[in-house]
Amino acid sequence: MSTSCDCGHCTNDICLHRVPIFSALNKEELSRIAELIHHRSYKKGELIVSEGDKTESIVIMREGSAKAFKYTTDGREQILYIFSEGDFFGEQNLLSHQTATFFVETLQDVKVCILSKMQFQQLIHRYPEIAIKIIDELGQRMARLENALQSMGVRNVDSRLGSLLIEFESKYGSVVPEGTLIRLPLSREGIANYLGIARETVSRKLGQLEQDGIIRSINNKSILVIDQESLRAIAGIS
Repeated sequence: MSTSCDCGHCTNDICLHRVPIFSALNKEELSRIAELIHHRSYKKGELIVSEGDKTESIVIMREGSAKAFKYTTDGREQILYIFSEGDFFGEQNLLSHQTATFFVETLQDVKVCILSKMQFQQLIHRYPEIAIKIIDELGQRMARLENALQSMGVRNVDSRLGSLLIEFESKYGSVVPEGTLIRLPLSREGIANYLGIARETVSRKLGQLEQDGIIRSINNKSILVIDQESLRAIAGIS
């Protein structure tokens, strides 16, 4: 891990402009926030946060992606969220005195922006629209988690996998002539840990989607969605 206090990047399109919770602010306001931010860099596979840590800062993903996860009672990894550019975490430490309830590990090289609890509270008092955007994002995050928990008990595996691919498509997809190319943030094993199923099941279900002409596996990290309408139908999305 490396640390830097040089936040000149935050005053241009590289950093704060990418973060949804700051999108309502003008350049002058962003410049004031940039003065409060510290930058850190992490290599792939490093832990940013460990369960039980007492940190008093909010962490904003500037580049790269990371997974939030817990270990089940039988020692299996259960992925809770995938954080990518513009996402944030650590808000529970800003609004209360709770310790971290999950681990956050980088999926690739990551750069983050960090705001301390005191600085952040000053910001939301000065710019209440930031607080409103954070509340909105947390509401969406809760909805995704509730949906994931419900899916594990009610929806079949095909529907859950289809929903995850649709989510990845919206966050990591790029339009190409043949469809939408998704650069997967997780390996097959990671997807299995996210969905709470066996890795073999993920491989088998992806193979079936490919056989049906809905997707095409480019390599272990990329999938081409050819028939989005059929994928949305499998996911139960109208």
